[in-house]
Amino acid sequence: MSNQTNGIDHQEYIEVIGAREHNLKDIDVRIPRNKLVVITGISGSGKSSLAFDTIYAEGQRRYMETLSAYARQFIGEMERPDVERINGLSPVISIEQKTTGRNPRSTVGTITEIYDFLRLLYARIGEAYSYASGKKMERFSEEQMRERLLVDYANKKVSLLAPMVRGRKGHYRELFEQVRKQGFTKIRVDGEILDVVPDMQADRYKVHDIEVVVDRISINPQNPGRLFESLASSLKIGNGVVMILDMDTQRMTTYSKHLFDFDSGVSYEEPSPNTFSFNSPYGACPTCNGLGFVNQVDVDKVIPDPSKSISDGGFAPLGELRENLSFKQLKIIAKEFKFALTTPIKDIPQAAMDIILHGGGKNLAIKLGAGNDEDAIYNLAHEGLLKMMGRWYDETTSEKMRLWAEEFMTINECPECHGFRLRKESLHYRVHDRHIGELASMDIAELVTWMDGLNVFLNDRQQVIAKDVLKEISLRLGFLMHVGLEYLTLNRASRTLSGGESQRIRLATQIGSQLTGVTYILDEPSIGLHQRDNQKLIEALQQLSSIGNTVLVVEHDKDIMMASDYLLDLGPGAGKHGGELVAEGKPHTFLKKHTLTSEYLSNRRSIEVPKKRREGTGQVLELIGAKGNNLKNVSISIPLGTFSCVTGVSGSGKSTLINETLYPILRQYIYKSLKPPMPYQEIKGLEYLDKVIEIDQSPIGRTPRSNPATYTGLFTDIRNIFAGLPEAKIRGYKPGRFSFNVKGGRCEVCEGSGMRVIEMNFLPDVYVHCENCLGRRYNRETLEVLYKGKSINDVLDMPVSEGVEFFKNIPKIYRKLKTLEEVGLGYITLGQQATTLSGGEAQRVKLAEELSKRDTGRTIYILDEPTTGLHFEDIRHLLEVLNKLVERGNTVLVIEHNMDVIKVADYVIDMGLEGGQRGGDVVCTGTPEQIAKHKKSHTGRFLKLELK
Repeated sequence: MSNQTNGIDHQEYIEVIGAREHNLKDIDVRIPRNKLVVITGISGSGKSSLAFDTIYAEGQRRYMETLSAYARQFIGEMERPDVERINGLSPVISIEQKTTGRNPRSTVGTITEIYDFLRLLYARIGEAYSYASGKKMERFSEEQMRERLLVDYANKKVSLLAPMVRGRKGHYRELFEQVRKQGFTKIRVDGEILDVVPDMQADRYKVHDIEVVVDRISINPQNPGRLFESLASSLKIGNGVVMILDMDTQRMTTYSKHLFDFDSGVSYEEPSPNTFSFNSPYGACPTCNGLGFVNQVDVDKVIPDPSKSISDGGFAPLGELRENLSFKQLKIIAKEFKFALTTPIKDIPQAAMDIILHGGGKNLAIKLGAGNDEDAIYNLAHEGLLKMMGRWYDETTSEKMRLWAEEFMTINECPECHGFRLRKESLHYRVHDRHIGELASMDIAELVTWMDGLNVFLNDRQQVIAKDVLKEISLRLGFLMHVGLEYLTLNRASRTLSGGESQRIRLATQIGSQLTGVTYILDEPSIGLHQRDNQKLIEALQQLSSIGNTVLVVEHDKDIMMASDYLLDLGPGAGKHGGELVAEGKPHTFLKKHTLTSEYLSNRRSIEVPKKRREGTGQVLELIGAKGNNLKNVSISIPLGTFSCVTGVSGSGKSTLINETLYPILRQYIYKSLKPPMPYQEIKGLEYLDKVIEIDQSPIGRTPRSNPATYTGLFTDIRNIFAGLPEAKIRGYKPGRFSFNVKGGRCEVCEGSGMRVIEMNFLPDVYVHCENCLGRRYNRETLEVLYKGKSINDVLDMPVSEGVEFFKNIPKIYRKLKTLEEVGLGYITLGQQATTLSGGEAQRVKLAEELSKRDTGRTIYILDEPTTGLHFEDIRHLLEVLNKLVERGNTVLVIEHNMDVIKVADYVIDMGLEGGQRGGDVVCTGTPEQIAKHKKSHTGRFLKLELK
């Protein structure tokens, strides 16, 4: 194929010759360098195999080869991808869809490094205020103290005092003796100057302030030598603090080398960046250890039904009446307060309930055995049930015990730091009247505005110090704005981000690094992005390529495809029917080709808008007064028996409304779930539903052992078939023999995972095939048992579409496999590791698992962006499946940005108007046609173009 036919002149290429990885069929590809190149095609056509498993894997392997032989011996050999050769490949960076991590300490601020710069800013120019009095704290150098004393106390008699004890109880006999031995004759105790005498002591039960009188002197500005010596001694004894007592007026002035509050005596350490880190013991709140939340025992979970008595199990953790120490103690309390264990909890006297729950009944203990050993006393009444359970949770080494205690707890905002994660000293450093926790709670757009106006409020010294730091912060904030993430806050936990959000954060970080000569490979960066923000993302990708990088994007979004410099289309089908390069070229020449993608792009083929919208069953699910996160008292009605869509720009409150408010309410009602929903006022119409199913994008498993066959329950049936074969029966094999999770039939070198994980300290872990079983998971004897000529490993390596044919005579397995195929997953293998499935694929595995079950006709299905990773043709298949569910009387509720889905919905709820604090309202509701007519709706603007 000549270069000219595809509209590309003579320029450099990345040449991939003979790629055969997975389903790729020996293809040759020429990718123009330093351009934005989109690889597209239907799901399973080999896009990821080309971009990640061939080009990225080869780039990573070449990097490994640059390491010394000594380093490589610890890593092992990285397998070369199945490709003839790759020419012109520059260093490769992959920005994948996988969520950033599950660590609760990881936040948007820490990933982007913006929080690190804010810590530096506060450590260098933050002004300290006392947490006790609220006044600004001061500090002096020794030189400044000398100057002040010579001016303010010239020719006056003063005493120099060094503080030793501040606001503490004790007799301080040893301290007085130590002072006497050092040669000091006077000491000030609680404001009264006393002579230091042998065996001197204070009242041990009173709170004392004690200062040593270092010198009494008349200050002579002409001869300050003695003053300077005494001042130095006072600072040394007082640990950097000296107190000056004017002998005539008795007025006391305090000077400190540290940050010091003269009213309360509170002193702060010298601030460093660690002072503001919630991941450091120097900055983290001691109550919640820098997490911002604490697990607290919930009285409502401990006493779920106050009408029950103690003996009937009214206290859920204790269970029903039996002979143990807890109930013995409860009998003593009952006798003391004159009630029976059969009395309903609501009728037990309040004083008794306070002792049972919160403790305080010291005289109601049970003696265990003889002697005076205090440990032999069991005292639920002294500690209280709630504190006791908290202690069990904190101190137990048993995971089972901890999980049990957790059932009676709720996660609450930390009462000490109020969710800001830092100790109180750190939260009393301010820049322009804001502490660092307040900045981390602002959304990015608000923070940018605050930063832009900051310079006016800084003095000259602060401006000089902060100049470079502010420049770095503003740059990084600008990049986040650039990729459409202005609604996020810096303290947002990274585990709560969607795949698309975490990918765009990493993209912003890469733009900020300004690397050149790199090949970036991205996996669907448009996920979770509203059409309105697409342009920002396209500009960000174009900026990366314009500074001299090759940007390879695996993508299905129409706008990104049309904005690219070059398109590669893989197909024509999925799995073994794909793996070929069916078309390539610049977008305008690509449209003239005859492939599925080009036909959808050129509108020769499209997803049809339904002629009539469904009215539903006439019943309505109504949620009133939702106020979680940024929601502003939102009320919505969802017509049941319809296909409804919740839309709106990123950060407008869709997930809060549906995933964090409506779904937990439904789970509580139908399954008695313990997870509390976000705040709301009322819900109506629950009686019309008897089942709720949420299908999100979280992984179906976190280890290579988890796969679609185990998740859907297929694997149990398959193992039973193998165990029932004559050969297996002769050998005495049971179904467990064919499990790769238990000893017996599995390969013991890799323990049945087929892979060995190589830990790379400074890079992600690398998985390599087990050298013993060569990735087949089982030992030789197990693999000798064949069903229709295939071993258990051959079945696990079989694509779903082949499995449908292979197991067509076994209805139970056939039904589940057929559903997997119907949701567009015919190309994945039954044993494909869960860690290699994209968010969209994991969601569709869950969808298939639910679809293969019997529905009730009164089920509500909640899906969060089910079109992730789907080609136009796959979306058409998915919509057919979802519409089948609705036609059986069920309700399907989808959070979605994809216009092809929104335009076929029966009912749309559009959230907005913007993201973050400027969102959280319902902009409009109705059919897609009604939304398209709404003047303010961003969704309506794009929907109008689709409905033409």
